[in-house]
Amino acid sequence: GTEITEAVSTLTSITALGADYQCYAPAHLMEESHKISRDTTKDLKSLDPGNYDGIVLPGGFGAAKHLSTWASAGANCSVNEDLSKTLNDFYNAQKPIAACCIAPVILAKLFGNHEVTLTIGNDIETASEIAKTGAVHETCVVDDFVTDRAHRILTTPAYMFGDAKPSEVFRGIQAMIKELVEIA
Repeated sequence: GTEITEAVSTLTSITALGADYQCYAPAHLMEESHKISRDTTKDLKSLDPGNYDGIVLPGGFGAAKHLSTWASAGANCSVNEDLSKTLNDFYNAQKPIAACCIAPVILAKLFGNHEVTLTIGNDIETASEIAKTGAVHETCVVDDFVTDRAHRILTTPAYMFGDAKPSEVFRGIQAMIKELVEIA
Protein backbone atom coordinates (compact mmCIF):
# COMPACT_ATOMS: atom_id res chain seq x y z
CA GLY A 1 0.00 0.00 0.00
CA THR A 2 2.98 2.37 -0.14
CA GLU A 3 2.55 5.19 -2.64
CA ILE A 4 5.45 4.70 -5.07
CA THR A 5 6.02 8.36 -6.03
CA GLU A 6 6.10 9.35 -2.37
CA ALA A 7 8.55 6.59 -1.47
CA VAL A 8 10.86 7.31 -4.41
CA SER A 9 10.66 11.07 -3.78
CA THR A 10 11.69 10.44 -0.18
CA LEU A 11 14.66 8.26 -1.11
CA THR A 12 15.74 10.64 -3.88
CA SER A 13 15.55 13.65 -1.55
CA ILE A 14 17.51 11.94 1.21
CA THR A 15 20.36 10.92 -1.08
CA ALA A 16 20.40 14.29 -2.90
CA LEU A 17 21.23 15.87 0.47
CA GLY A 18 24.12 13.44 0.97
CA ALA A 19 22.36 11.51 3.72
CA ASP A 20 22.00 7.75 3.94
CA TYR A 21 18.89 5.68 4.55
CA GLN A 22 17.73 2.19 5.41
CA CYS A 23 14.22 0.98 4.60
CA TYR A 24 12.21 -1.03 7.12
CA ALA A 25 8.79 -2.66 6.96
CA PRO A 26 6.71 -5.10 8.97
CA ALA A 27 7.53 -8.69 7.96
CA HIS A 28 4.15 -9.21 6.24
CA LEU A 29 4.85 -6.23 3.92
CA MET A 30 8.41 -7.19 3.06
CA GLU A 31 7.75 -8.37 -0.50
CA GLU A 32 6.21 -5.06 -1.59
CA SER A 33 8.86 -3.10 0.27
CA HIS A 34 11.66 -5.00 -1.44
CA LYS A 35 10.26 -3.96 -4.83
CA ILE A 36 10.37 -0.29 -3.87
CA SER A 37 13.72 -0.34 -2.05
CA ARG A 38 15.46 -2.64 -4.53
CA ASP A 39 15.77 -5.53 -2.04
CA THR A 40 17.27 -3.48 0.77
CA THR A 41 14.35 -3.48 3.23
CA LYS A 42 14.86 -4.93 6.72
CA ASP A 43 12.29 -6.18 9.22
CA LEU A 44 10.86 -3.33 11.30
CA LYS A 45 11.43 -5.40 14.46
CA SER A 46 15.19 -5.02 13.95
CA LEU A 47 15.16 -1.20 13.72
CA ASP A 48 17.27 0.40 16.45
CA PRO A 49 16.45 4.12 16.65
CA GLY A 50 19.85 4.67 18.26
CA ASN A 51 21.41 4.05 14.85
CA TYR A 52 19.43 6.78 13.05
CA ASP A 53 18.94 10.54 13.16
CA GLY A 54 15.29 10.52 12.05
CA ILE A 55 12.52 8.49 10.46
CA VAL A 56 10.19 9.02 7.49
CA LEU A 57 6.85 7.36 6.73
CA PRO A 58 5.85 7.55 3.06
CA GLY A 59 2.12 7.60 2.48
CA GLY A 60 -0.26 5.44 0.56
CA PHE A 61 -3.36 3.55 1.61
CA GLY A 62 -1.20 0.93 3.35
CA ALA A 63 -0.53 3.44 6.14
CA ALA A 64 -4.27 3.59 6.86
CA LYS A 65 -4.94 -0.11 6.27
CA HIS A 66 -1.82 -2.16 7.09
CA LEU A 67 0.23 0.04 9.43
CA SER A 68 -2.88 1.18 11.27
CA THR A 69 -6.62 0.61 11.19
CA TRP A 70 -7.36 4.27 10.43
CA ALA A 71 -9.22 3.37 7.21
CA SER A 72 -11.87 1.48 9.17
CA ALA A 73 -11.72 3.08 12.63
CA GLY A 74 -10.55 6.68 12.16
CA ALA A 75 -9.40 8.33 15.39
CA ASN A 76 -10.24 5.11 17.28
CA CYS A 77 -7.70 3.15 15.24
CA SER A 78 -4.87 0.97 16.42
CA VAL A 79 -1.30 1.21 15.13
CA ASN A 80 0.94 -1.72 14.23
CA GLU A 81 2.69 -2.63 17.50
CA ASP A 82 6.22 -2.61 16.06
CA LEU A 83 5.67 0.71 14.32
CA SER A 84 4.14 2.23 17.45
CA LYS A 85 7.15 1.17 19.53
CA THR A 86 9.59 2.48 16.91
CA LEU A 87 7.88 5.85 16.54
CA ASN A 88 7.59 6.28 20.31
CA ASP A 89 11.31 5.50 20.63
CA PHE A 90 12.17 8.19 18.04
CA TYR A 91 9.79 10.66 19.69
CA ASN A 92 11.17 10.03 23.18
CA ALA A 93 14.74 10.37 21.87
CA GLN A 94 13.72 13.78 20.42
CA LYS A 95 14.59 12.70 16.89
CA PRO A 96 12.59 14.09 13.94
CA ILE A 97 9.69 12.11 12.50
CA ALA A 98 8.33 12.91 9.03
CA ALA A 99 5.23 11.56 7.29
CA CYS A 100 3.59 11.98 3.88
CA CYS A 101 0.02 11.85 2.61
CA ILE A 102 -2.25 9.83 4.94
CA ALA A 103 0.63 8.59 7.16
CA PRO A 104 0.38 11.68 9.45
CA VAL A 105 -2.80 10.14 10.89
CA ILE A 106 -0.55 7.57 12.56
CA LEU A 107 1.37 10.39 14.23
CA ALA A 108 -1.92 11.99 15.26
CA LYS A 109 -3.03 8.75 16.89
CA LEU A 110 0.27 8.21 18.71
CA PHE A 111 1.11 11.80 19.68
CA GLY A 112 -2.20 13.67 19.58
CA ASN A 113 -2.22 13.76 23.37
CA HIS A 114 0.87 16.05 23.06
CA GLU A 115 -1.14 18.38 20.78
CA VAL A 116 1.23 17.90 17.85
CA THR A 117 0.58 19.98 14.74
CA LEU A 118 0.49 18.20 11.39
CA THR A 119 -1.16 18.16 7.99
CA ILE A 120 -2.90 15.88 5.53
CA GLY A 121 -3.69 18.81 3.24
CA ASN A 122 -7.24 20.13 3.21
CA ASP A 123 -9.49 17.07 3.56
CA ILE A 124 -12.12 18.26 6.03
CA GLU A 125 -13.34 14.79 7.06
CA THR A 126 -9.84 13.46 7.82
CA ALA A 127 -8.89 16.70 9.58
CA SER A 128 -11.98 16.30 11.77
CA GLU A 129 -10.90 12.77 12.75
CA ILE A 130 -7.38 14.03 13.46
CA ALA A 131 -8.81 16.64 15.83
CA LYS A 132 -10.44 13.83 17.83
CA THR A 133 -6.94 12.53 18.70
CA GLY A 134 -5.92 15.85 20.26
CA ALA A 135 -3.58 16.70 17.37
CA VAL A 136 -3.89 20.04 15.59
CA HIS A 137 -4.44 19.91 11.84
CA GLU A 138 -3.02 22.71 9.70
CA THR A 139 -4.22 23.12 6.11
CA CYS A 140 -1.35 22.90 3.64
CA VAL A 141 -0.91 22.93 -0.14
CA VAL A 142 0.51 19.90 -1.94
CA ASP A 143 4.01 21.26 -2.59
CA ASP A 144 4.63 22.50 0.95
CA PHE A 145 4.91 20.95 4.40
CA VAL A 146 4.16 21.68 8.06
CA THR A 147 6.76 21.56 10.80
CA ASP A 148 5.99 21.23 14.49
CA ARG A 149 9.47 22.15 15.76
CA ALA A 150 8.56 21.67 19.41
CA HIS A 151 7.74 18.01 18.75
CA ARG A 152 10.06 17.50 15.74
CA ILE A 153 7.13 16.36 13.57
CA LEU A 154 7.17 17.15 9.82
CA THR A 155 4.31 16.35 7.47
CA THR A 156 3.36 17.00 3.84
CA PRO A 157 0.03 16.26 2.12
CA ALA A 158 1.44 14.74 -1.10
CA TYR A 159 -1.27 12.69 -2.84
CA MET A 160 -3.97 13.58 -0.33
CA PHE A 161 -4.63 15.98 -3.19
CA GLY A 162 -5.96 13.57 -5.81
CA ASP A 163 -5.20 15.92 -8.68
CA ALA A 164 -1.60 16.57 -7.58
CA LYS A 165 1.14 16.36 -10.15
CA PRO A 166 4.20 14.18 -9.36
CA SER A 167 6.43 17.28 -9.49
CA GLU A 168 4.27 18.98 -6.83
CA VAL A 169 4.38 15.92 -4.59
CA PHE A 170 8.16 15.76 -5.05
CA ARG A 171 8.63 19.45 -4.14
CA GLY A 172 6.66 19.05 -0.91
CA ILE A 173 8.56 15.91 0.08
CA GLN A 174 11.92 17.38 -0.94
CA ALA A 175 11.34 20.47 1.21
CA MET A 176 10.19 18.34 4.15
CA ILE A 177 13.23 16.05 3.90
CA LYS A 178 15.57 19.06 3.74
CA GLU A 179 14.02 20.31 7.00
CA LEU A 180 14.27 16.84 8.55
CA VAL A 181 18.00 16.66 7.74
CA GLU A 182 18.52 20.17 9.18
CA ILE A 183 16.72 19.25 12.41
CA ALA A 184 18.59 15.95 12.69
